[in-house]
Amino acid sequence: MKHQDGYFKNIKGKNIYHQCWLPDGFIRAAIVIVHGLAEHSGRYGNIVDRLVPAGYAIHAIDHIGHGKSDGARAYVDQFSELIDPLKKYVEMIREIRFGMPLFMMGQSMGGLIAATYALDHQEALTGLVLSCPAVKVSDSVPTITIKMGKILSSIWPKARILRLDEDKLSHDPAVLADRENDQLAYHGKITARIGAEMLSAMDNLQHNAGRLTLPLLIMQGGADEIVDPPGAQMLLDLAGSSDKTLKMYPGMYHEVYNEIEKDMVLADLEQWLGKRLL
Repeated sequence: MKHQDGYFKNIKGKNIYHQCWLPDGFIRAAIVIVHGLAEHSGRYGNIVDRLVPAGYAIHAIDHIGHGKSDGARAYVDQFSELIDPLKKYVEMIREIRFGMPLFMMGQSMGGLIAATYALDHQEALTGLVLSCPAVKVSDSVPTITIKMGKILSSIWPKARILRLDEDKLSHDPAVLADRENDQLAYHGKITARIGAEMLSAMDNLQHNAGRLTLPLLIMQGGADEIVDPPGAQMLLDLAGSSDKTLKMYPGMYHEVYNEIEKDMVLADLEQWLGKRLL
C-alpha cells in the first residue's frame, strides 16, 4: 500500500489537505471519503485496510476548518465552502483515474455533504454510500431550540453552542481512546453558523432527493444518538434511485465502520461495491 498527500487551494486561497492510499497492484475503482463534523480524513483506517488491498484507491480531503486544512475550527460562512473543495478534488481525481469507476462515501455531516454534492454532480460518480448521514433533525429537538440556533447564527455566527458526545461514536473503547487523544480531531463546541448551514442543507436535500438516481447504499447504526436513525429511511424513500439499499445495524452507534462488529459492516460495504463493478 502506498500513501500520498498534499494541499490545494480553495476559492478563497485557503489550504485544503488531501491524501490517498493506493494498492500496490491493479486499481479496480476509486473511492472518495467525505468525513464528518469535527473529525478528519485520517480516521478511516478500517476502511482503508479493508478496501485498498482489494484494489480500491482511497482518496480524501480535510474540510475547511478541520484536520490539517486551514480555517476556524468547525466553522463555515456558507455550506458551499464544504461543497466547492470537494467538487475541485473530484475533478482532480477524475483526471488521474480517467475512465475509472468512482464512488463517494460520506459519514455523518460528510453524508450530508456527499449527498448535496451528488444532487448536481452525480454524473461524476458510479455510486454513493452514506454512513449514518446527518439528513434529518431528531423529532425530540424542540422547535424553539432550532429557531434560537438560526438567530444566533445571524448575530453571533462563531458562537460555540454544542459539543458532540464522543462517547456515543462507538462501543469500542480503543476507538474512543484514539479519538480522545487525536490532536487533529476537534473536541470543542461547534459553531452556531455551521449548525444553521447544516439545517439549511438538510432542508434542501429533503426537497430535492428525488433527483438522486445513482446507486445508493445507506448504512445506519440503529442505536445512533448523534444523528436521527429514521433519517436514513426517510432519505431512502425520497431518493429517486432505482438501485437503493438501506443496511440498518441494530444496537450500533454512530461510526459503524469503527464498531466492535465492524467486520460485518465492512463486508457488506465491500460486497455492495463489488456488485456495482460487475
